[in-house]
This record gives sequence, C-alpha cells and structure tokens, in this order.
Amino acid sequence: MTTKTPAKNVLWIMCDQLRYDYLGCTGHPVLKTPNIDAMARRGVLFRNAYVQSPICGPSRMSFYTGRYMRSHGSHWNGWPLRVGEPTLGDHLKKIGVRNVLVGKTHMAPDLEGLKNLGIPADSIIGVHVSECGFEPYERDDGLHPTGRPRPAYDNYLRQHGYDADNPWEHWANSGAADDGSLQNGWLLVHADKAARVPDEHSETPYMTQRAMEFIAEAESDGRPWCLHLSYIKPHWPYIAPEPYASMYGPQDVQPVIRSQEERANAHPVFAAYMDMRYSRNMSRNEAREKVIPTYMGLIKQIDDQMGVLMQFLEARDLLDSTMIVFTSDHGDYLGDHWMGEKDLFHEQSAKIPLIVIDPSSAADATRGTVSDALVEAIDLAPTFLDYLGSTPPDHILEGRSLLPLLHGNKPADWRKVVFSEYDYAMQDVRVMLNQPIDRCRLFMVFDGRWKFIHASGFRPMLYDLETDPQEFVDRGADPACADIVARLQAELFDWALHAKMHVTTPNAKIAAYAAQQLQVKNGVLIGIWDEAELGAIRERIGMKS
Repeated sequence: MTTKTPAKNVLWIMCDQLRYDYLGCTGHPVLKTPNIDAMARRGVLFRNAYVQSPICGPSRMSFYTGRYMRSHGSHWNGWPLRVGEPTLGDHLKKIGVRNVLVGKTHMAPDLEGLKNLGIPADSIIGVHVSECGFEPYERDDGLHPTGRPRPAYDNYLRQHGYDADNPWEHWANSGAADDGSLQNGWLLVHADKAARVPDEHSETPYMTQRAMEFIAEAESDGRPWCLHLSYIKPHWPYIAPEPYASMYGPQDVQPVIRSQEERANAHPVFAAYMDMRYSRNMSRNEAREKVIPTYMGLIKQIDDQMGVLMQFLEARDLLDSTMIVFTSDHGDYLGDHWMGEKDLFHEQSAKIPLIVIDPSSAADATRGTVSDALVEAIDLAPTFLDYLGSTPPDHILEGRSLLPLLHGNKPADWRKVVFSEYDYAMQDVRVMLNQPIDRCRLFMVFDGRWKFIHASGFRPMLYDLETDPQEFVDRGADPACADIVARLQAELFDWALHAKMHVTTPNAKIAAYAAQQLQVKNGVLIGIWDEAELGAIRERIGMKS
C-alpha cells in the first residue's frame, strides 16, 4: 500500500499595524509572545523586512501582486487594482492552487474597468477580479462604522446574544463606564476600557475559528491552498476584551523614541505629519499610556490564537506540508517621532516582522536563525509560487523568492537596497504644503545603513542608522553626506527606469526572438542584401533554403 504525499499548502498570516519590535522574538522587553517565538524557532526570522508602502491599501496590493506601488498603481486605501493587473491568485490558479481569504483586506473593485469590458461585477470573472484573485471565504475589511456595509461578524455576535444596531462597534469595539454607559472605542480616551464582548467572541478568535473551518472543509476538497488569514488587530480601534485589556499597564509602556531636535529641524513633509490630529494626540503621554497597554494586549491575544492555530494544524498533520508565514502590513508610530499612525518611513512604520517556516528538509539548516538579508514584502508572492513548485513569472513579479535564503544559499546577487513609496495626495498634508496632486510622492531607498527619502518638490531626507539608530538626525542637507545622497539617488533613478511593465510578454519569448532569429524564421527579411546573405543566415539558424 502506498502512502499519498500530502499536498503542499501555504498559510499566510498577516496582522494589521503590528510593529516589528512588539514581539518577544524581536526584542520587546515586556511583551511575551511564546507562540510566535516558537514559530520563529521553526523557521527564519527576517530582521530587515520592509513594506512597499507604509499604509494599508498600497502595502497589501504590493503583497497581493508581488509588484511595487509604482507598477500596480494602487496608491491609497480604496484605490482599485486596474482590471488585468496580475495577482498572486492569477498565478496560483494556473497551477491548481486555491487562493483564499479569511479576514481583513483593502481590496476595491475596478468597477469602471469591468463596465468598459462588459464584465458584471457579480459574475465569476468579476468576483475574481474584484477580490484581487482571492476566494472570499470570509472577507472582513475590519472597520464597520454605522452606514457602511455590514460584516458577517455582526450576525455572529447577534447569534450569541450581542445585539445592537451596530454589534461590531457597540460590543466588540466599545467599552462600558462604571455606570454601564457605552464608551466609544474609536476615541483614544477609552482605550483603557475593556471591550464589552468576551474574548472568545472577539474579532481575533473569530477569525482564527473561521480559518480553521476553511482548513477542515478543504480536506474534503483535496486541492492545495494558499490561505491568507488576515487579522484585524492590533489596528485601531484600540480596545481589547478581558483578560487582555488588563494584562498591561502604563508601567509597561516603553520610553518614547523622539527628540526635540526632530521638531526643531523638521523636513517640511515630516513637520506637516507631526501636525496631523492623530500625531498631536498620540504624542501626548496620556494617550500613549492608554493606547499602548491595549495595543500590547491585542498582540498577546494574537499570540494566544497562534497557539490554538498551530495545535489545530498539528492535529491534522499539516505542519509538515504547510509553509507558514507570519507578518504585518506595516507598523504603528505610537507617539514615537512625534507621530501617530504609520505614514512615513521610520523603522516603526516601514519595517515589519516576518517569520517564514518552510517545512521541507532543505530548510532544516536555517531553522531558528535570524537573517539580515534585505527583504521586501513583494518577495512573498514568488516565494509561495517557488515553494508550490511553479516558476515565478519574472517578467511580472518584482520580488524575489526567499527559498534560497530559507535553504541557506543566499544568492551572490541578492539586492543591496530596498524601496518603499508613499503618496500623500489624499491627506491634509497636500493642502498644508500646497503641493500638486501628482507631486505628493515620497520614495525610500535603504541599503541597510543609510535611509534616503526623496520628497518631490523638497530637499531629501537622510538617516544613518549605524550612528543614529533611532533616526533622530536628518542629514539630507548635510554637505558631508552629498556622496551618500548622490549614490542613493542613483539607485532610485535606476529602479524608477526599470519597472516590469511588459506583463503580457514573458522574458523567454523576448529572449528567443533575437537568439533564434524568429523575425527571419517568420519570413520578415529586413535589411538583407542578397540571396547569398539570406542563405548564410538560414544556414546559421538551421533553416532549410
């Protein structure tokens, strides 16, 4: 009797707004994350992983396409990928692998593009395009104020006795005062309140349960899968259920990372962001002492759910055949650098945790190691294809497979710099700076030491993370750094000129055209002098006269 080899699967776990340094395995001195740390011991922890845009939508579109923001064109939350933009789901579909979503995303349909092509949005093709190539097993975009489309989670809460006009907001994301009155969880002042819903019915365990339900159902389906389990937290509203709401307190808040010099000598774009409402509020110690303990509690809840999920996979003998990735779509300033949210390129924002577990024996030598390689979020799509036995299409994907790094074979030509982009045209900052819409662009180039930021219409920013690891001193205008600025500008210029845009024509076809003289073989005889020259060409390429 022969034993059937289990199909390879991919479990791609993403948290929303999880900072790279808020895990035990990445050095947080108080927050303990034993289950995530155990995942790091089973795989490789990448110490230098960066997103391609430090805001949810564009970052996720880069993850989903394996392409830079400048290539896929989705610059802000809710900006659709154009119809025809290749996604991971398209690549996986060609090899018979299901690409499934459970949880949060920022996908928006290109309704105008679908209309122009005569494709109904609710058709099979329309849904595939509108969901960025995912099967939406449970799509939940995470933010559900009153008046917006309602999530399935609302019905779940009602079924368990938590009824309201907006159960997501009134139970899962609001607290209660001592007199029982509702305390709006959107407001930072209430971040220290416990959510009204108990832990087992809050968003994070709910999404874990939905993921496990999909995995169980997929066993009878038989097809291999890539499951994108996308948690809603620790993104705001910053509110956690008990016991996580009381697990940490102001005494656990780490010293703020900021300096007066940053404010005194701020680049105009940085100064404008420091003046945004969320930055002013999160720069207050009172806000940090309310928000950060809750943020930590939400991460601890995710860690506990990782324990539940890994035990579930082990019970189904899936750990030995499933690549597992744990990451985030960007970070959170939490008051560092006088900032809230995640809009610029400091380490707190653009750097992400990334753990990759390759269960194959080829990865045994790197288990439990930390890699210093410069890695980009767009590397995951080619990694998944490579792991699943497909050749990543190098004329489309702009990332690189991480399998060589996971197998201890770092290529000699591995990238020397990483790139990230940001478009602030949708923000008040554009009005504050009086910038034209098409000039609201920021580009980061980081070589592992020097972080260079090109700001259209302004001088550049530059930080030396070797001598200034906290990124306090902007040396963009320092004459002593002119050579560094010129070198990284040249890197940006070269990158900008070489986007992968011929997505309809594979490199192999291009290579064969000249190498095999396909023009002549196809009977197009340009610039040939006479029959003798034509005969010589035909003989050289193996054509009969």
